[in-house]
This record gives sequence, C-alpha cells and structure tokens, in this order.
Amino acid sequence: MSITAAQVKELRERTGLGMMKCKKALVESNGDIESAIEIMRKSGEIKGVQMAGRIAAEGIVETKINDKHGIIVEINSETDFVARDENFQTFAKNVMDAAMASKATDVETLMQHQMGDKTLEELRLALIAKIGENINVRRINSINSDGVIGAYVHGGRIGALVALNGGDESLAKDIAMHIAAMKPQFINPEDVSADLVEKEKEIFTAQAKESGKPDEIIEKMIGGRIKKYLNEISLAGQPFVKNPDVTIGALLKEHSASVTEFVCFEVGDGIEKKEENFRDEVMAQAKGTA
Repeated sequence: MSITAAQVKELRERTGLGMMKCKKALVESNGDIESAIEIMRKSGEIKGVQMAGRIAAEGIVETKINDKHGIIVEINSETDFVARDENFQTFAKNVMDAAMASKATDVETLMQHQMGDKTLEELRLALIAKIGENINVRRINSINSDGVIGAYVHGGRIGALVALNGGDESLAKDIAMHIAAMKPQFINPEDVSADLVEKEKEIFTAQAKESGKPDEIIEKMIGGRIKKYLNEISLAGQPFVKNPDVTIGALLKEHSASVTEFVCFEVGDGIEKKEENFRDEVMAQAKGTA
C-alpha cells in the first residue's frame, strides 16, 4: 500500500524520528501508525530519541591502523561503568570495523554503514535500548600517509595518531605517546599563526610592564617568553616525555624523520558536564514537598 505524507508527518510528530525512518516503519506496518510505533520501540529507535538529550561525556577513544590508513574515533556513554561494559566494547569494535571498511570521514556517513543486516546507527539504538544510557559516536578523524603511521591510546581515554616521513613504527608509536601526554597544538613553532603570537605578545608585554623594568629589558623578556611559549605548544619544541633532555625536534632529526600530520582525541573534551550532588538534590526535593 502507498504511504501518505500525512501519515509520515503524524508519525514524525509523535516520535521525533526522521522522515525516512518513519516511512520505513509505516511500510513495514502496512500504514498502521500504532504498529509502526511498536516496531520503532522494539528496535530501540524511540528510546534512542528520548535519550538523545542526555549528556554523554564518558566513553573511550579507539585507534586502528591498516597499512597506510589510520583512524581515530571517540565513542561516548553517560557513565564510565557502561564504557567498560562488554556490550559497549563490542559496539566500539563494530564502530572501528565500520570506520576502517567505509573509510568514512564524518560520523553521519559512518553511522549508515551496513553491518550485516543492520546499519551502525541501528546497532547504536539497539544498544541504547538494552543498557538504558545515551550512546554516541561523537567524532572520527583519519590519516593517510605514504610514510609511517603510529597510534597510541592511554587508558582508553586519550588517543593519538601521527604520520611520519622517515623513521619506523617504534618511533611513530613513541611520538604518538608523546602527543597523547603533552597535547601539542602545532607541529613546529613556525606553524603558529601570527595573530596568535601577537595576542600572546600583548599579554606578555602587559605583564612585563608591571615589573617596572626598562623598555630594552622588557623587550628581551618578551622575546624569551614568546620563544618558550612557541616551544610549549608545538610538538617539535617539546621535551620528549620518555627523555626530557631531548626535544621531539631533536629526536626526529636523529632518525632523519619529520611529522607530517597528527590528531589527538580525549574523551569528553569540550563537553560541558552536568554537576550533580545527590544529597543536595534529595534535600531540595524534601523541602519542596514539606
């Protein structure tokens, strides 16, 4: 039977799901809206919509390398407990397999990848229905290189990918470990934008003038502080975490290697977490009913 636009509109309004999902459920239910809702409930789709507004700032970061292609993905849950759950870990493995197979560069495309008889998005919704927490695949990035790709994940929460020209897998892994630990913003000091340097220079100048020192001394102080700042935020200028006596730049030079690209993810980075105090919440409720 044909499904009308009015039926799709009504089901969308009642469930909050997308047009194509609503139409698919209506086709499966032969146009019966109540049956379509039941189908969506069984698949976990409606519960997934209800959970969507809940903050998921825990989870894991995963990396995978296949020859000249490396991927990094952040998968979120509401609690660390669920992030360690076997069902969540299985889903994370599916995400990584789908990312590698599809070569997807964005989450939306990745979630439509077919895994057997279900898409990755359908597996996500089924997992939400099973465990009762919001689950998100938050972000994905990848590196393609004709050189060497290294990966490192610390505690499942911080991960890094790096591509090298020259060097070997051991060096690449060490550099990835350093990136995960020190989180540089740029590869080399000269990669830092002039605008950012000028902004920091203004701040350092204002601070230096408070010292009351002569202008020529202040100028030298600012020059030194800018150089230190550039080294602190750039990979090449940072002391190597495994041997602070050597900078990453010197380490790379020793191995006739250079970094062409890197990516670093940390679980929940940039997500505003809701701070909850269970005791205060219970007391507030008690006072409201007193």
